[in-house]
Amino acid sequence: MGILDYEWNKNIKLALTLRRDKFMNFYRLFILSIVIISGASAKGQVGSVPVKMPVMGKNDTIRVASTNENGEMIPWIPLDEVVIYGFRIFKSPAERAAFNRLRYNVMKVMPYALYAKRRYEQLERDLAVTAEKKEQKKLVKQCDKEIKEMFNREIKELTITQGQILTKLIDRELGRTTYDIIKETKGGVTAFLYQSVARVVGHNLKSTYSPQEDRDIESIITSSGFYQ
Repeated sequence: MGILDYEWNKNIKLALTLRRDKFMNFYRLFILSIVIISGASAKGQVGSVPVKMPVMGKNDTIRVASTNENGEMIPWIPLDEVVIYGFRIFKSPAERAAFNRLRYNVMKVMPYALYAKRRYEQLERDLAVTAEKKEQKKLVKQCDKEIKEMFNREIKELTITQGQILTKLIDRELGRTTYDIIKETKGGVTAFLYQSVARVVGHNLKSTYSPQEDRDIESIITSSGFYQ
């Protein structure tokens, strides 16, 4: 009798365990079904919102982007930046003439500053991937030769004022003075000699550029179109 009671209780526990497992599986399946049905319902509701399209004219043939704003499709196109410059009023004809001379000088030397920037940046890239000292000296010598050729061909015709502006613009474009560039590539002694010669003819290779102090030059450059 005791054995029968034990087997009976064991079977009851097993049956209860199986029923509990089936109930938990059914519960999980029920919850999962609710989630799926709710998600599908919500998606159906979102998709069922009517979208109001803009009225098209007979000449509306250009495709543009659009944004769904609460059921209304709003077309849009990106616009280029528009820079508006104020019209400068000069105090006197002499001030206008001085500004026009400055503008002429800046426009004259700006291409040389941009050339120096591109050429020096190219030199830095070449030196960065060249480990041999001999090859590095060859690259510096080639760069120096190209700049000297340009100097003998064009830059030597610049006036003292134009040369002063050029040294400022080199600092503006490269973030370092002409003196620093010569010192890095040719050494301190050569830089000192170049500076000494420059000072004799009224130049200063250590001239720096300040957008605040040189605001007239800055306004001329930003409105010149060099960076478009």
